[in-house]
Amino acid sequence: MAHEKNHDYHILPPSPWPFVGGVGAFILLLGAVLFFHGITPYVMIAGFGIIFYTMYAWWSDVVAESRVGDHTPVVSLGLRMGFIMFIISEVMFFAAWFWSFFKHAIYPMDPTGLSPGIDGVWPPAGIETFDPWHLPLINTLILILSGCAATWAHHAIVHENDREQFKWGLILAIALGVIFTAFQAYEYSHAAFSFDGNIYGANFFMATGFHGFHVIIGTIFLAVCLFRAYAGHFTPEKHIGFEAAAWYWHFVDVVWLFLFFSVYIWGG
Repeated sequence: MAHEKNHDYHILPPSPWPFVGGVGAFILLLGAVLFFHGITPYVMIAGFGIIFYTMYAWWSDVVAESRVGDHTPVVSLGLRMGFIMFIISEVMFFAAWFWSFFKHAIYPMDPTGLSPGIDGVWPPAGIETFDPWHLPLINTLILILSGCAATWAHHAIVHENDREQFKWGLILAIALGVIFTAFQAYEYSHAAFSFDGNIYGANFFMATGFHGFHVIIGTIFLAVCLFRAYAGHFTPEKHIGFEAAAWYWHFVDVVWLFLFFSVYIWGG
């Protein structure tokens, strides 16, 4: 009885994953420096491998904890608050790229971004921007529909406890996310400007590229939820993993809307 649990908190056992993840992050940073200097890409690839394995193993532990009842209401609240703070940090990350884009649009520099522009032109002279009313508009509709599908899945599992609709909502959201990524890659391959050599291209590819990376991460997030759905996980009372994925996916939707109106329409 001396070791009986009489509180709502989950006392975590010792875990190697914070240390392993830190080592992986250091190796990734070191490998990126070596790769950018043209020495070798393999150290960076090894760092990615360690981080991805850490994510898989660590989150597997969290899923196992939820399945055995360690996620009490207090722990669940903490997980939700933690994920909200993570999304807030992501908002600040993208705010930096929007800040850079608006700064250079309002106070244009020369095409290299090293000195003030002679005529104050934005986009810089010689830059042929994308027509926002073609593929960018199609991608916007695709991502909005994907967010609607994620909402459909959320309503199905939380309010109706309908696992079949839940699965189909996830499948549709994932499929549309994959299509968005494919169209984004197609758009990049037809860009009339590059990442280097001009400040417009650098800002465009950093902002939209990081968003594309988040779409890939969010698609994987939803795919993991789909696998868990087929394994019988998630109930109207216990669905924090999927709830976090849905929040993340809606965050990705909102960021893209800001990118579409700011970068493609206003900035073009």
